[in-house]
Amino acid sequence: MAGMRHLLVAAALLAAACGGKSWRDYADRCAVPRTTGADPNTGQPWPDQKGTIDDEKTFLKRWINDVYLWYREVPDLNPKDFATPLDFFAALKTPLKTPGGRPKDPPQFHFTYPTDYWNNVVQSGTSGGYGATFSETSLPPQRVFTVAYVLPNTPAAAAGLDRGATITQVDGTVVLTGDINAIVAGLISPNVGETHTFKVVDRGSTTERSISMTAVVFTETPVLNVETLDTPTGKVGYFTFTDHIFPAEKLLIDAVNQLKTAGIADLVIDLRYNGGGSLGIAQELASMVAGAGPVGRTFEKISFNDKYPTSDPIFGDPIQPVPFVVTARGFSVAAGTPLPGLNLTRLYVLTSSNTCSASESIINGLRGIDVQVFAFGNNTCGKPYGFFPQDNCATTYFAIEFKGVNQKGFGDYPDGFVVGGTGDTGLPGCAVADDFNHALGDPAEARLAAALAFRQNGTCPAGMRRADAPPVLDGRVYKSVWRENRWYR
Repeated sequence: MAGMRHLLVAAALLAAACGGKSWRDYADRCAVPRTTGADPNTGQPWPDQKGTIDDEKTFLKRWINDVYLWYREVPDLNPKDFATPLDFFAALKTPLKTPGGRPKDPPQFHFTYPTDYWNNVVQSGTSGGYGATFSETSLPPQRVFTVAYVLPNTPAAAAGLDRGATITQVDGTVVLTGDINAIVAGLISPNVGETHTFKVVDRGSTTERSISMTAVVFTETPVLNVETLDTPTGKVGYFTFTDHIFPAEKLLIDAVNQLKTAGIADLVIDLRYNGGGSLGIAQELASMVAGAGPVGRTFEKISFNDKYPTSDPIFGDPIQPVPFVVTARGFSVAAGTPLPGLNLTRLYVLTSSNTCSASESIINGLRGIDVQVFAFGNNTCGKPYGFFPQDNCATTYFAIEFKGVNQKGFGDYPDGFVVGGTGDTGLPGCAVADDFNHALGDPAEARLAAALAFRQNGTCPAGMRRADAPPVLDGRVYKSVWRENRWYR
């Protein structure tokens, strides 16, 4: 750490000697400095000094020009044309598209949070709401909101909500055709303490019932439904993994220990609703899947823009591969805690268009050491990129800073991994629609059933081959954008 501080001080001095052109010279110059509280990562008071809105916008322009992965593609914008730093930041990104025609840097990859909120959710895993995650499947002008999963000990669980329940009314607004803003305000993003009323039709029922829920702050449970499934060819482990947040470290270790003790022959990880998160959590999970054999080999190596071919732009540290490991990093268990290893040579994953970033790193990292990965569901979202969250003046900014590649040097999947596809981005497996008629972890649930059948016979169940079936469509799963990205800290 001392060496890193010396590097940063040297960089700042060099920039000052050259006319003060470094973004670090404008960092922490705030129109409204923080005068209380401390940085939870360092325990030190916030370094804010009195500055101006122009200082904050200058910081952003110079920071993006220095660390943004695609800095050459950013339009040359005048900060004075934007009312606030947040408005300016939103425009400081590439306007280009992927080979598949999607935005290269969509809004969910380039965003901000109040720093206090960000530090709270990443450190503690707490969120506000009901504890249910919803999937919207819409064919305009009609829409359907379905419960994807419910966390235990939350208002949604207390109200009897479960996977597959359909929300038909929100505060009297009919979901099918009503005002989407009223629906989102009551169902997706209620303020903590607000109570809203709903009509729902439970899975397997045709009868509406009325419920009310009050939004609270609750703790995320990112590992659910740890099961051992008996099959004619051995035991298969299964669990649902929803978020790469720090509390997941302990839960994943517990799940793998449970399945290892059960003597599983294969593992199915359900990533269909996992938008990503901490690359360190992905590193540990992939390491537990592969076991001790690949320790020291590359799980993922991150590369920055051409200004930083050998060191990272934030800390000045030499770029080193993120390796497969056998001990925990200390996110929610003691650093150095042994990681249980399954020593698997193949992995089955359940995927969707909501499977992103750190979840894709698990797939790519394991393929880089020749662990076969089979996929069942839909193509992943395509995000081989990540960032270091950057605080400035009580706002944490997220802008793409690096790309990740595996042991074989591969990381080109901006349009996602293709289920049943071929080539570098193809994953053997079956295209299967999401099945809200069964609980997650139920062997009869379509995506899990396809994985078990493929494991048994090497073929997809009838009607599930990508060549034979129409394209699979996934609903939009509503999550905070911090739960749909890959970050490193």
